[in-house]
Amino acid sequence: MSAGNETFRVVRTVADLRSIVGEWRRAGLSVALVPTMGALHAGHLHLVAEALKRADRVITSVFVNPTQFAAHEDLGTYPRQQERDAELLAEVGCAVMFAPTVDEMYAPGAVTKISVGDAETGGPSQGLEGAFRPQMFGGVALVVAKLLNQAQADIAVFGEKDWQQLMVVRRLALDLDIPTEIIGVPTVRDETGLALSSRNAYLSAEELAVARRLNVILKEAGEKARAGRPVPGVEREAYDAILKAGFDTVDYVAIRRADDLDVFPSGVIEGEARILTAARIGRTRLIDNMAV
Repeated sequence: MSAGNETFRVVRTVADLRSIVGEWRRAGLSVALVPTMGALHAGHLHLVAEALKRADRVITSVFVNPTQFAAHEDLGTYPRQQERDAELLAEVGCAVMFAPTVDEMYAPGAVTKISVGDAETGGPSQGLEGAFRPQMFGGVALVVAKLLNQAQADIAVFGEKDWQQLMVVRRLALDLDIPTEIIGVPTVRDETGLALSSRNAYLSAEELAVARRLNVILKEAGEKARAGRPVPGVEREAYDAILKAGFDTVDYVAIRRADDLDVFPSGVIEGEARILTAARIGRTRLIDNMAV
């Protein structure tokens, strides 16, 4: 959609963001939100382009969210390039870059937490990333809930590379009666099929060559499972293939039901499925997934 030219603005407070959104609402314009942690690449800009097809104005948040990082993870070294991010967003037609400080997002004394499922009730945050990064989805749920509340957008656009995160956000919006429609956009990949990620910047040339094998292994495994091979055996073969390709460790390879990430009780694929993985090479942890 399009509603004429809009001067690009960088906004750092919730009050200013809400003031701008109020102006748009009074003008009858629709609003989209694209949440990011910055260090923008072509995959992020594709999300903005998709949002522009669906709404008159697009807000892209740029915020490295501390509540989703554990103490040993890369919060301090996560790539930050806000000036470049602003340039890129202005070029592709984004109206606002919302880049708050940590203090703006989390007021002193803030104690509220959000859990999208637990060991007793289940839910999309359990297992896979939730097992290896147990702090992550609570932090994601909290910051996304805040962003959706702050922006009051008609739609919010997320990449499918973080498939489990997308499922968590959809469950969050449903459970909390948040009216924003959650849109998933297929993963953007480079010419070899590697999923684009801000963390790819950590990879050396040698590590990058290994990383580009990951999507190939997933595709081959998915084809085996779709052909009727028992899922556990396919998962083990893919796990071994990732290590053989040169990754240092593999956190998981899992073939799950696409809509709720549950296992297939029969041990073979029945219905829509995704294959998901997380693996480490050097200091970089890569995740990927694809439809099976």
